[in-house]
Amino acid sequence: MRDDLKELWRFRELLGAMVERELRIRYKNSVLGILWSLLNPLVTVAVMNFVLKNVMQNDTQSFSAYILAAYLPFMFFQLAVLDSSQSVLAALPVVKKVYFPREILPLASVISNGVHFLIALVVYFVFIFVVWASTGFGTPPVTYKLWFLPVLLLIHFSLATGLSLFFSALNVFYEDVKYALTIVLYLAFFLTPVMYFAETVYYATRKYGAMADLLYTVFMSNPVATICTAYRKVLVAPGKIQVLINGHAEQIQPRPLDWTLFGLAAVLSFVVLIGGYAFFNRMKWKFVERP
Repeated sequence: MRDDLKELWRFRELLGAMVERELRIRYKNSVLGILWSLLNPLVTVAVMNFVLKNVMQNDTQSFSAYILAAYLPFMFFQLAVLDSSQSVLAALPVVKKVYFPREILPLASVISNGVHFLIALVVYFVFIFVVWASTGFGTPPVTYKLWFLPVLLLIHFSLATGLSLFFSALNVFYEDVKYALTIVLYLAFFLTPVMYFAETVYYATRKYGAMADLLYTVFMSNPVATICTAYRKVLVAPGKIQVLINGHAEQIQPRPLDWTLFGLAAVLSFVVLIGGYAFFNRMKWKFVERP
């Protein structure tokens, strides 16, 4: 693997060019260009916020900030894995003719989506500061926890990259992968605390008595769920949230981040990264054999 990394470093300029190409092609001939990557989550979150606050009567303060803080990371993960899963197969004619580190293809998809994600985070901070200013400069919208954001980004990118490498290699030989991934990631959105809080899951499992903690742990063992929850803890200043407790809506203080579950998610993310890269390197020499 060390030799593969050295080879990848030698072709770093090609990787940069591929990322630039991905960014240019995505919004080629569109009037708004990269703004589309920002409008989509903003409009989606606006609709979610309207429905959850006005139809489902959730009175959580700064609810849109809570949704955005989890929705943006999830969308990066989803788009990075889906886009990269098609990257090698789409470039197969070139792969069969020209030598270059094949991992550049899925990595370019992950990095280009990562660029959009980082831009979206900048827009998120502008959004919460505008809201803060419009409400009279009350409680600051960010806390000291913001220092942890680079660590969280590293873990998040590791998980997305590992899965992207794995599925991009697998999809070359089994094209059913792209259809299965679409379904799995669609379902994962509802199994990840984006439209609701991890606290909602915690209190919903209390009715199962001795099994409550186990059920909550199993649910949050999904690393994406834990990572999205961690983004909320880091990006949103703590305030009361509304959750259902024994069937009644109550305003509570958010629970602190479960560091055991977060540590498990971090370890799993790095294992997936190493395992995904090892699997890709084992399979990449067979790409030219695909008819």
